[in-house]
Amino acid sequence: MLEYWQDISGRRDKVERHVMKRKRLHITNRIKGIAGCILLAAGFALLFISRLSQEFAHWYSTKVYPVWVGTTGRLMNLFPFSVSEVFLYIMIVIILLSAGVLIIKEVRRKAGKKEACSWGMGLFLLAAFLFFLYVLNCGVNYQRESFSESSGLQVENYTAGDLKEVCQWLTLKVNETSSEVERDQDGVMVLDIPMEKYAAEAMRSLGKEYPELAGYYPRPKGLLVPWILSIQNLTGVYSPFTVEANYNSGMIDYNIPFTACHELSHLRGFMQEEEANFIAYLACSRSDNVQFRYSGNLLRWIYCMSVLHTVDYDAWEEVRQTLAPEVEPDLAANREYWARYDGAVAEVSNKVNDTYLKANGQDDGVKSYDRMVDLIVAYYLKVIIRRQEFATMQSIGLMVGGVATDVRFSLKQITRKSGIGMMRRRNGDVSCQSEIRRRGSGRKRKIRI
Repeated sequence: MLEYWQDISGRRDKVERHVMKRKRLHITNRIKGIAGCILLAAGFALLFISRLSQEFAHWYSTKVYPVWVGTTGRLMNLFPFSVSEVFLYIMIVIILLSAGVLIIKEVRRKAGKKEACSWGMGLFLLAAFLFFLYVLNCGVNYQRESFSESSGLQVENYTAGDLKEVCQWLTLKVNETSSEVERDQDGVMVLDIPMEKYAAEAMRSLGKEYPELAGYYPRPKGLLVPWILSIQNLTGVYSPFTVEANYNSGMIDYNIPFTACHELSHLRGFMQEEEANFIAYLACSRSDNVQFRYSGNLLRWIYCMSVLHTVDYDAWEEVRQTLAPEVEPDLAANREYWARYDGAVAEVSNKVNDTYLKANGQDDGVKSYDRMVDLIVAYYLKVIIRRQEFATMQSIGLMVGGVATDVRFSLKQITRKSGIGMMRRRNGDVSCQSEIRRRGSGRKRKIRI
């Protein structure tokens, strides 16, 4: 009889524990749901306000966002590897394992709707948290004042002749540095420097000239598994979740310095792809390291030559023949590398990236990468040409009222302050029309032919 009542009591306790567990699970699910909704609402509110008011977006990007860079960026910089990459792998494993355990329990009828709901609400909370981090460290920055506006670089219409002149100038720059970089037995450039250190230094140095680029820069990090970017035809990615600039460590070396500076430009809050490209060029061109200068010169040459090929093939062919033979192995190795990863995944990735950029206000989508050409031409016409003219005037001893003309100037001093209209796509040679179409270079441009 005693055993009977003990059995009854045990069953009652088991039922009570089960009921309490279900109640706690219900409360936990409600908390997860409410917290997720709050994070989503806060994120969308920030995006909405930033799109309504550029002043708010600019204030946030210059006053609030640098705090995240200075704290999270410094913390992540303590790790020699990409924290965002490792977190991605861990998150995928945990989600798959937990889903597998839930399915097994369901099959054995040891899990009910509450457990499945708890798993789903946990996933919802994680997604809401990541979305909120994205808005804080990336989304609002898309609406800020552009670099061209703050620096005073105005993009205007230019001719095919202007573009040809720029390409000739860039070819000379590439040729000057091509013989100074280290190369392997195949003639391909090799990085033999602490690239991460030089990239951060190049951006900090540029910040002395442009205050909007001043601030803390963590070192860019190469991915442990670069294949994940290569199959998407991507050279780099900025992680807003960990405030890290990541680059594809598997690609041909001449791409790496430029890509690292590009991603660090995003970290400074300049999310427009063409502007990140242009900032990367400025940082590389001013670097004390010849490998950085070569990387910046060659990448901008590729972009500009792609456009020239589209608008004036004869001019392109004329300029192309003047390229130093030392550069050819780099271009050939680059084509060979990316050819391995052409496929459906790359096409899907391109469409996803195109949609993402358009959703964030870049109407040209992936074609916006090529708009760096507009900025380079404007920079050449308004800065380089005037610099050469002033230098010529100084060399012949031009005197005005008995006083030598001062030729020191900045970009802001010689241009009117005016504006223009989450990954940089791969960089390839421009020797064939199919390559140009694939990179989206055939868009309507501000060129009079």
